[in-house]
Amino acid sequence: MVDFFKQSTDKPQDVKAIRDALLQFIKDRLRKAEGGEGANIKGLHLFVACIEEDRHLYESALYLEDPDRFKEEEVQRIADDFAIELPSNWAMEISFVDSLPAEAVKIPNTDAGLFIQTRSLVIQKEATAYLRVLNGEAEKEVYTIHSKDGSINIGREKKTQGTDGFFRINHIAFISDSQDPANKYVSRQHAHIEFDNDTGHFLLFADDGGIPPRNKIKVRSRQDATPIKIFSTSIGHLLQDGDQIMLGESAIVEFSYK
Repeated sequence: MVDFFKQSTDKPQDVKAIRDALLQFIKDRLRKAEGGEGANIKGLHLFVACIEEDRHLYESALYLEDPDRFKEEEVQRIADDFAIELPSNWAMEISFVDSLPAEAVKIPNTDAGLFIQTRSLVIQKEATAYLRVLNGEAEKEVYTIHSKDGSINIGREKKTQGTDGFFRINHIAFISDSQDPANKYVSRQHAHIEFDNDTGHFLLFADDGGIPPRNKIKVRSRQDATPIKIFSTSIGHLLQDGDQIMLGESAIVEFSYK
């Protein structure tokens, strides 16, 4: 009898129970955005850090065979039911990770966490920042970036051709034939930085080459020594003065406003 009552706190054991637990948590979080605040939500990032044996359950619960279904049929329905007016271009990202990142809120009784990116009331129209290469060999030691530059690409080689046949220009380019071992694990399409007027800050995004299993991106701030893994191609990580960005295994670039 005791064991029966303990089951109420156990993790869900089937696809429907997992989906219900995830949606209940998302609903509770979104309901806090009622009253017009939903328009400040830019994106939801759902992280799953389950054991390999449970991965198929989470993949089915999240309709991974139909990537937009969970967003459009489940989460958007919740928003509509509670009159939460999400912006038309809100993003939904789902990532399977080894451990939940620091910015994600753990979803009770599951192996998942949720991060909601919102707009800030601080608006800054122009900004200048600097990227200093601390480890690895790039074309420059220090790069100056501006809020009006658009997408600032980071990768190996100045010009590289993608699988779609089109060329990409890396504004922060690590030298392809360098003898520096740190360059080896910098992908040709690793990451990019954009300025966001809503937050007044530069945001770091992963590109296809910077997402595991191909490669990885980590950020460590001055305030918190615990590195944050960057997985999202559409939800940016807000960069702060003094952040160190690790590309691949050991190439490091420091972000600064000074």
